[in-house]
Amino acid sequence: MKILITGGAGFIGSNFIRFLLGRSAFAVQRSAFNPQPSTLNAQRSTGIEVVNLDKLTYAGNLANLRDIEKDPRYRFIKGDICDAEIVREAMERCEVVINFAAESHVDRSIEEPGSFLRTDILGVHVLLEEARRSTLNAQRSTGVRLFVQISTDEVYGSIAQGVFKETDALNPSSPYSASKAGGELLARAYWVTYGMPVIITRAANNIGPYQYPEKVVPLFVTNALEDKELPLYGDGLQVRDYMHVEDHCSALELLLEKGEPGEIYNIGAGNEMRNIDMAKFILRELRKPESLIRHVTDRPGHDRRYALDCGKLRALGWWPKYNAERALKETVRWYAENRGWWEPIKSGEFRAYYERRYGKR
Repeated sequence: MKILITGGAGFIGSNFIRFLLGRSAFAVQRSAFNPQPSTLNAQRSTGIEVVNLDKLTYAGNLANLRDIEKDPRYRFIKGDICDAEIVREAMERCEVVINFAAESHVDRSIEEPGSFLRTDILGVHVLLEEARRSTLNAQRSTGVRLFVQISTDEVYGSIAQGVFKETDALNPSSPYSASKAGGELLARAYWVTYGMPVIITRAANNIGPYQYPEKVVPLFVTNALEDKELPLYGDGLQVRDYMHVEDHCSALELLLEKGEPGEIYNIGAGNEMRNIDMAKFILRELRKPESLIRHVTDRPGHDRRYALDCGKLRALGWWPKYNAERALKETVRWYAENRGWWEPIKSGEFRAYYERRYGKR
């Protein structure tokens, strides 16, 4: 099977590529740049060919895939999903398309929403059009048989009590979540109108190896390692489901096999935790004082709580391996052991962004 992964140099995309090819960044490793083959995935990686299309924005990093860059089953193409010509080249002979490519950081969407609308909606349109063309112009055995649009639980908005089901209305609060809602609605329209075999997934907050340190968990871990303050929005009582990225990867793998086209699937681990408790947990793991927590002005439109009903996915046989404590422990350990990955990132464009974002809050 030949699979196109868009945004494969980013956090979740790179982890999923490694998962498909039977490599592991999740086992206990002293170096992220020389992970050993995983027996977990070795058998199911047979016959897989992966094409990675990534624009390499600030959050795209080929170092995330350094250990597999010479794997004969893997090919990297640098390009923008909004570029129809590049997309056509990347999608050639692919049977499955999984779209991880997105502008994804809520804070940046508040500053500059235009790039989010371009990538998260227009880019989805370009991908869907090429997938439709390949299916129409090729024999059914060689065209795109499945298009997976990766979305987010943030499209639902906030929920004070209970959980969101896939049938609930969308109520996005930020330009980011609105752009993701637009992209998935477009994907669903291609299923209804053209019969394009589309699956949409809405995932909870992912944590784990190779996450760009603007996100809250790697930001807090790396700041704590540097004895810097942890800028916590508002009172810190926002609730998130912190799901390990390996659990997300295993859910997606299952959906490639058992997911039904035209359906939407929530993906969450049920690892609810308040942000202030997450920050304190990280500090305890690193034996740092809670005095490093600095409450800063909350961001506009900050959702209070996300929570998903994942019964539809679990009925297919999926259960998460990681509870909140284990997911956070392994994430903290990975960043502590791989300073060579994140220290260069925090010295460039990131430093200016960080000062702009938190310096006056």
